[in-house]
Amino acid sequence: MPLDKQTIAAEFSARLQQPPQYVVRAPGRVNLIGEHTDYNDGFVMPLAIDRAVWIALRPRSDGRVLVHSIDYKESAEFALEGLTHQKAGWIEYIKGTAWSLQDAGHRLNGWEGVMAGDVPLGAGLSSSAALEMASARAFAAVSDFSWEPAAMAKLGQRAENKWVGVNCGIMDQLISACGRAEHALLIDCRSLESRPEPFPPGVAVVVLDTSTRRGLVDSAYNERRAQCETAARFFGVKALRDVDLSMFDGAATKLDPTTRRRALHVVTENDRTVRAGEAMRRGDLAELGKLMNESHASLRDDYEVSSDALNAMVECAQAHAVCYGARMTGAGFGGCAVAVIRAAATDDFAARTAAAYQKRTGHQPVVYVCKATDGAGII
Repeated sequence: MPLDKQTIAAEFSARLQQPPQYVVRAPGRVNLIGEHTDYNDGFVMPLAIDRAVWIALRPRSDGRVLVHSIDYKESAEFALEGLTHQKAGWIEYIKGTAWSLQDAGHRLNGWEGVMAGDVPLGAGLSSSAALEMASARAFAAVSDFSWEPAAMAKLGQRAENKWVGVNCGIMDQLISACGRAEHALLIDCRSLESRPEPFPPGVAVVVLDTSTRRGLVDSAYNERRAQCETAARFFGVKALRDVDLSMFDGAATKLDPTTRRRALHVVTENDRTVRAGEAMRRGDLAELGKLMNESHASLRDDYEVSSDALNAMVECAQAHAVCYGARMTGAGFGGCAVAVIRAAATDDFAARTAAAYQKRTGHQPVVYVCKATDGAGII
């Protein structure tokens, strides 16, 4: 069942016997380049994709939030007053968003709604950020405060960090809130300034799901974040964003080998990401692809967050003649790769790459051809 306004509104009407007052949508994302740089105050270049979390809703006057999840086939509710964290689950992302908004001084009204999404779970396409931004957009719709995308993204990140307990950077929420159709966004994760980078004509972005999911990723993520903070202290800077290649080359030999490799990835990835934005503005797809390939090698060898399945998928994609470049995307250890290809051969690329990957690994992959879409909004 394809998700759109009519579909989610019909689900709401069937359950609540009247049309919804609002339908909100917040997209997932795929990151073209700039991985594990966001929490180092660096640069990223994601796009909001045409897979999203949708909520059809109507306001309530009793200060309660009631939500039915079509995907999980269950309902949950909570009161806005006296929020408490309970067992883990999808409702905690909505509750955490409410907590973050209220803690920032926003007065919230309640609502009831029906929710569904088609962002693959656990694939590194930011289903959690999409849920947080859809929730924030729903609260803004029924409450008396304006929608400011960057500010809402920061509050969504705080919900995930402090309520859910995942120490993520700002990228996922920011692109879900601020995405722009037909563009990637080159985001400065320190200032939160972003610059739309247009996709050249004749190009397609393909997400390649390895059908493997991450295991123990939170501990590995937090370990690498701590290593980056250690390296930043060594260089005497606020974050590795402030270290350029010449500074790194002049002093990095004094770091232990593992911390040096982690820092090397971040320093070179920031440089690659800025150059990738320049390549997109020039329409230089060969250079963009080269930088994506280099990014994957760095994530595999220096940051060590790839996996056998991801490496196999990237190599199968890179072997196709129409592929400009491919890399793992997301936190790593499983999930998805992303490729930029010539659009005219999308079907052949998808079929051949999937077949080659399945033959090599035994896993049945899923391929998504994605369009860049606008960020969270009332539809």
